[in-house]
Amino acid sequence: VQLQASGGGLVQAGGSLRLSCVASGRTFSSYSMGWLRQAPGKEREFVAAISWSGVSTYYADSVKGRFTISRDNAKNTVYLQMNSLKPEDTAVYYCATIMTPRRLIQRGDDMDYWGSGTQVTVSS
Repeated sequence: VQLQASGGGLVQAGGSLRLSCVASGRTFSSYSMGWLRQAPGKEREFVAAISWSGVSTYYADSVKGRFTISRDNAKNTVYLQMNSLKPEDTAVYYCATIMTPRRLIQRGDDMDYWGSGTQVTVSS
C-alpha cells in the first residue's frame, strides 16, 4: 500500500486548509483511514479516523468541532478539512491506515501504517 498526502502549507490562525491523501495498492473501500500529526519535539498523535464505509468517524478532543475527516472511495482518497486553525496545530500531518480490512481505527495505536507527511504551519 502507498499513501501520498498533500495540501499542507502556511496559514494564519483562524484560517483553513484541506489535506488530501491518495491511497493505492489495495482495495481502498475495505480499510479504515486516518490522520496522525507530529509537532517538533513531540510524539506523533492521533488526529482523526474514518471507517471503511465512511459511516463512523473519530476525533482527538483537541480538534473536535474544527476538523472534519471524509473519504471518497471512488477516488481512493481521504480528506481532512481543517478550520479555525491554531498555532498549536502546526505539525507534520501523516495519512495513516490499518492493515486489517473492516476494522475500526479509534485511536492512534490502531494505525499500523502511514505514508509521507505534509507540513502544516499556522502563524499567530
